[in-house]
Amino acid sequence: MYKQFYSLKRSPFEITPDPSFLFVTKRHNEALAALYYGVLRRRGFVVLTGEVGTGKTLLVRCLLKLLSRNNIHYAYTFSSRLTPMEFLQFIAGDLGLPTAGKTKSELLLELSTFVVSSHEKGATTLLVVDEAHHLATDVLEEIRLLTNLETAEEKLLQILLVGQPELDDKLDSRDLRQLKQRIVLRTQLTPLNLEETRGYIYRRMQLAGSSDPDLVFPADTVSAIHQYSQGIPRLINTLCEGALIGAYAGQTRIVVPEIIDEIARELRLQVAQGVLAEPIGNGNGNGHGEPLSGLEQAMRSLLELSARMRAQSSSNESRTLRETGTSKT
Repeated sequence: MYKQFYSLKRSPFEITPDPSFLFVTKRHNEALAALYYGVLRRRGFVVLTGEVGTGKTLLVRCLLKLLSRNNIHYAYTFSSRLTPMEFLQFIAGDLGLPTAGKTKSELLLELSTFVVSSHEKGATTLLVVDEAHHLATDVLEEIRLLTNLETAEEKLLQILLVGQPELDDKLDSRDLRQLKQRIVLRTQLTPLNLEETRGYIYRRMQLAGSSDPDLVFPADTVSAIHQYSQGIPRLINTLCEGALIGAYAGQTRIVVPEIIDEIARELRLQVAQGVLAEPIGNGNGNGHGEPLSGLEQAMRSLLELSARMRAQSSSNESRTLRETGTSKT
């Protein structure tokens, strides 16, 4: 609703991972290069970790887009609450293999035949496992066994595990020491610093059509956004989206720090001793006795904020009219 007001062609701060909005920092470049090298060189096991909202899924989508220029077959799973059998069925199905009525040994034979056949044709087979920190130990062990598909020179199945820092802790456990020894590359995404946060916001605004993002988000506003978000891209998007809605509601083209403060309070973002506290629910539900998701809470807060700012703007206009009438009399 604010796009025309700010001369934008599209919404700049959607939270869905869109590769066209990738903002490349030095760390992102290093991570993307490591993953790209690991897959194309058929190194086997590679791992990408990062805190919630740092852009892991977006980076993986960019990687897959780059790899699409090569002869790559891949299966991409983000549903990690699976049994070993369900996991095998999922990846086999995603590779286009028949799974109905297959036993575990038959599925493994199908996968093995597919991977070997692809290799003979010069293709690389890649398995991407997102949300891998949720995987049970027996599923991770099943993944390790899949890496036994190899020649004397290289691995035939490339595996990318993507997850939060808890994945590193899980892979460091004694039960998974055999899997850990097979990991050849580990890379990590970290939050953005202040300068990167500024570049991130301005770049997204420019891609959306803005010619003067620094006028919409001045330096002190960017500092407030970085303070509350701690450089987490997903939170930056949420704050900036709310800021544009709030500023539009007040019919101002400049987002001031006070708007960011208000949104941060509504979203329950707090900074204590340099550590970001996650938004806390207030017991509100969705009308069905279930707690609101983070996105639902954010949207409700932004709508309530927008309504209050509209009401405040109307109140100010009424007060001005009354004062004008009094001065005339």
